Amino acid sequence: MYMKKQIFNPYLPSYEYIPDGEPHIFGDRLYIFGSHDKFNGNDYCENDYVCWSAPIQDISDWKYEGVIYKKEQHPYKIGRNILFAPDVAKGFDGRYYLYYSVADSSIISVAVCDSPCGKYEYYGDIKDASGHIIGTDEEEYFQFDPGVLIDGDRIYLYSGYCPKKEQDQYGRLYVGAHVTELEKDMLTIKTKPKIVLSRDMVCPEGAKYFEAPSVRKIKDLYYFVYSARLTGLHYCTSKYPDRDFVYRGLIHSTSDVGINGHSADNPAYPIGNTHGGIECIQGKYYIFNHRFSNNTSYCRQAVAEPIEIDEHGNIMQVEATSCGLNGGPLIGKGVYPAYIACNLIDTNTYDSHEKRHEAAPFITQDGEDRECEPGQYLASMKDGCIAGYKYFQFDETHKIVVKVRGHASGELKVCLMEIGEPITVIKIEIAEDEWMDLSAPFDVKKGKQALFFEYEGEGKFDMLSFEIQ
Repeated sequence: MYMKKQIFNPYLPSYEYIPDGEPHIFGDRLYIFGSHDKFNGNDYCENDYVCWSAPIQDISDWKYEGVIYKKEQHPYKIGRNILFAPDVAKGFDGRYYLYYSVADSSIISVAVCDSPCGKYEYYGDIKDASGHIIGTDEEEYFQFDPGVLIDGDRIYLYSGYCPKKEQDQYGRLYVGAHVTELEKDMLTIKTKPKIVLSRDMVCPEGAKYFEAPSVRKIKDLYYFVYSARLTGLHYCTSKYPDRDFVYRGLIHSTSDVGINGHSADNPAYPIGNTHGGIECIQGKYYIFNHRFSNNTSYCRQAVAEPIEIDEHGNIMQVEATSCGLNGGPLIGKGVYPAYIACNLIDTNTYDSHEKRHEAAPFITQDGEDRECEPGQYLASMKDGCIAGYKYFQFDETHKIVVKVRGHASGELKVCLMEIGEPITVIKIEIAEDEWMDLSAPFDVKKGKQALFFEYEGEGKFDMLSFEIQ
């Protein structure tokens, strides 16, 4: 695959906060349909739906397609009127159908458009043949996080939310994930919802279905990707789209839960919810997901990693990297933004997850929510904190430069492993609110390597970028 430029994780501009991204190829372009967080927002998904796309021949060349559906277009107001995670499918009439739910409801709504990234218009709510809106009655299954699969001439709609409690305040049931078949109108159910992943599903601890169903057919198997909340994106498979799914494993965690000794209690990156899906691009498979930023659950950004599916249908878990869709390591020379850190680790001991979360380094930006002007940086590096970047293909190097600001006195150790001896040390002696450059000699062995920056000292500082010379 030819790419005009290198691409990082997150793969969209740093000012863009698109979580819950469902990847779909329509024609010769890859589209990402997700919810839309607001920088410094007070809740999930506060902005309108927007769309980004890239040519499948060059997935570094992302284009902002604009707003495709506004909150105000939803015809009735329920609670917070927030647009949660959507999905899009192309109907048999050639039009595109946007499935979504709004906060504080148990209804899946649908909007329609003549193009995948045009202006969608409200179409209706998922209903039965009598006109009854599914999810509005007591003891119906709670409708949430729609995922759509077009399988030959059949249409399947997946949904479901499964917190610890078993029903909501109106008696709608949290049973796990469920599926219904739709008529060709993309709106009317053909079969009643039935459970495909129950709250008692057989799986390892911490791997049960929580939300975010995303189903793809790959060869002769149906892959059901879902969020297990804090541990990442897991998957089940079946020979059928509506039954007999068997747990297979964990695909991806932006916190590297399950890799290199990391767990939900010892994450390699700030931990939180997760949502995404699989797409095949030019013969290669990728898992799309999101990461957290701004020290909050409400500023999530789109990330992706290549995956491999073996001859038995198994997907090995992949680690979080900074290179993601790049097709290989980043060039081991040049300037890189600090916000592409795939590992942010605080080795200090805290009394609770909440205190750790509040004290840990994080990715953020200056200014307000916007649709232009990059400016993210790594904030609040202090003693015992590590920022990791994977991977680079190094050749000849002689110097490394970091652009920092803050009030700190100590050493920034540069290592090739999360736990390892430094190959160089940058002296940190700063008391400035303006960005300044600090450097050290840098001679690294040729080949594919990671970079880790570990601070030891007093005070704290922000890092905007680093340059490998």
